[in-house]
Amino acid sequence: MKKAQDLANRLQEVLLNGYWIANTNYKDQLLSISWQEAIYQVESLNTIAALTYHINYYLEGILSVFNGNPLSIKDQYSFDLPPLHSASDWDNLVERFLLNATNFVEQVAQIPDEKLDEVFENEKYGTYLRNIEAVIEHSYYHLGQVVLIRKLIVAEKA
Repeated sequence: MKKAQDLANRLQEVLLNGYWIANTNYKDQLLSISWQEAIYQVESLNTIAALTYHINYYLEGILSVFNGNPLSIKDQYSFDLPPLHSASDWDNLVERFLLNATNFVEQVAQIPDEKLDEVFENEKYGTYLRNIEAVIEHSYYHLGQVVLIRKLIVAEKA
């Protein structure tokens, strides 16, 4: 199996339909979280909506580079979630996340293996491989937070 396809499979697992490592994935979690849970603030932790926005921000930014555009995202804006005022706002965020996740997986699967070792946008960002692996690791990190925050929300409401 080519390396890019292996990376795409790992992304598929964490973002859309895997259970092997975390026994869950973003899609399962996000589709079962209500708008009220998504915006519920547990102490000083990020909300589930903010974490969803955060991961999606990076998916969109890297997808833009995959499509030939310059890298335009900045870490300082990665948590700048616009206010969510309704279930519809939450549903739109989740839909956008799932669309970007699907597109990201599909695009990674199409990357020629030799491109994985090429510079991603600028040498200071490393290679395509490094950036894709960072998305996988970053996604698992925040998926764990989503799961734990949801458990805290359920416990507070009980």
